[in-house]
Amino acid sequence: MTDPGDSPVIQTFDLRKRYRRTTAVDGISFRVDAGQVFGFLGPNGAGKTTTIGLLLGIISPTAGRFELFGGSSARDLHSARRRMGATLETPNFYPYLSGRDNLRIVAGVKHRDRAEIERVLDLVGLGRRAKQKFKAYSLGMKQRLALAATMLGDPELIILDEPANGLDPEGMREIREIIRGLAERGKTIFLSSHMLWEVERTCTHVAIIQNGRIVRQQSVADVTSHGVAGLRAADPAALAAAVAEYPAARWVRQRGDRVVAELEDGDLAALNAWLARRGVHLSHLALEARSLEDVFMEATGVGELAPAATDALPGPVRHRLGEVP
Repeated sequence: MTDPGDSPVIQTFDLRKRYRRTTAVDGISFRVDAGQVFGFLGPNGAGKTTTIGLLLGIISPTAGRFELFGGSSARDLHSARRRMGATLETPNFYPYLSGRDNLRIVAGVKHRDRAEIERVLDLVGLGRRAKQKFKAYSLGMKQRLALAATMLGDPELIILDEPANGLDPEGMREIREIIRGLAERGKTIFLSSHMLWEVERTCTHVAIIQNGRIVRQQSVADVTSHGVAGLRAADPAALAAAVAEYPAARWVRQRGDRVVAELEDGDLAALNAWLARRGVHLSHLALEARSLEDVFMEATGVGELAPAATDALPGPVRHRLGEVP
């Protein structure tokens, strides 16, 4: 557990990046403390990779500033980046070299002792496959080799851009276990992803970014601590439309034959009575755990109802279903 009095490892202050007519990062402010596994969550194109580029010094900010390990001057940031390791979404290695030889090149560039290579290969479970050529690796093995390269030098802060993207469930599990192992060793991890379920299972804290702006930032425990109402009825679309009109419904979403809603007061009995008076009779009503997906949909205003199910609804109702801005 991080001491709240500790200096943050990463902190941004109204950070912005514009490219002519496009604003990729639009005034974001967030804080990552030591020991956190911080999920930077958002859809593709939300500004996640641009933010990482800013932190790594690959991209220059248009406005705002950020601190790494409490420093923000050019000298401070240069020194801080020597305490970091990072991997971007697509691993970049020589295909005809072995995993071990690729790491030897990385170790040379980083001015790291080659003795570290065997340690990081073992950490990611590639010790026995170190002689195999990179081109013969599975996607999961390539991602694990990228993590091994990131860990050369034993960095305090590890930045990962979509580390599980494109992996099968087994590959995701392997990456998840590596990240958890790093966290147990006291590393601070900044993990960019659009994979809601993996972030919920892996991270301690999360910030949700949409269109270059932070729309929610909390611990994962706080985000998922409040329940939602799960409902079923004979006509799910009609049920969703009816619940969307309920005054205490903050947001409503249809998932197949089930409807999920967050209530301001959490009073399921009152909702049931309100629906019954309107001729909507439920076959199921229960308080369910709220997932990170629920929070993401609420924060970003993204709904899952098909257009045909919402086009005929009044504007205020469609707004609450996330179908109009």
